[in-house]
Amino acid sequence: MMKKKLIVIGCACVVLLITLIIVSVNTVKSFKEDKQENTATEATEAPTEQPKQTKYMIEGAEDKVIPQTELKAGCETYACTMLMNILGFDLDEFTFADNYLDCHYVYEDEETGYMEGPDMYSAFAGTAYAGWGVYAPSMAKSMNRYLSDQKSELKAYNYENIPVSTLCEEYTQNGIPVMIWATTDMQEPYVFNTWTVNYVDENAKTEIGDSFNWYAHEHCLVLVGFDDKEYYFCDSAAGAVSHFSKELVEKRYEQLGSQCIVVK
Repeated sequence: MMKKKLIVIGCACVVLLITLIIVSVNTVKSFKEDKQENTATEATEAPTEQPKQTKYMIEGAEDKVIPQTELKAGCETYACTMLMNILGFDLDEFTFADNYLDCHYVYEDEETGYMEGPDMYSAFAGTAYAGWGVYAPSMAKSMNRYLSDQKSELKAYNYENIPVSTLCEEYTQNGIPVMIWATTDMQEPYVFNTWTVNYVDENAKTEIGDSFNWYAHEHCLVLVGFDDKEYYFCDSAAGAVSHFSKELVEKRYEQLGSQCIVVK
């Protein structure tokens, strides 16, 4: 009887041992499978590498910035000078302002008390030393007089209503700077002065006797680069390369007539 009990106990122990081994093997197998599954999930959920930001700048443009310290009303002259220097011309702002700008004074009529002056598409209102400014068609004419004196085959062309993005695609990324009209620090423009037009040429958008509005913060800059979010400019008012969001630049550019100059 005792011998039978010992055999039964022995068998029970063997069965228990086998059960424990099976459970242990299944546990290890389950742990390995879980680990492999988690590793696969982590690999699947690993963050993908973000695409690199696209950025382009005309080589050496940042070295051509001229701070607007002397010609207080001469942002267009500074922009022209910086653009010409980027293209390889040896020009300073005073030479251009004194010899090539077509300037017509804005003054107060003694009889009427009203201000009179040029259509800015036709001439500079005032001078680069003290005045209001000039728009692309007249500025292009002045620039072409300079280019002619330099015996250059290049010519200044003024355009309207070309999107800034298109200017970047067609010119800037090909190393060609572009003068554009916007505002200082991309501030909101507003009508600050109004005068009666007393001078026009073939580019005028008004007639003699019409009213012409001058917008506060009007500014001219040189488009020299861009990235995915911003445009970059040689900016005389900043005295450095400035950059602003594409949406804001496009809005100010449109508010100032979507006008630009390309020398090519």
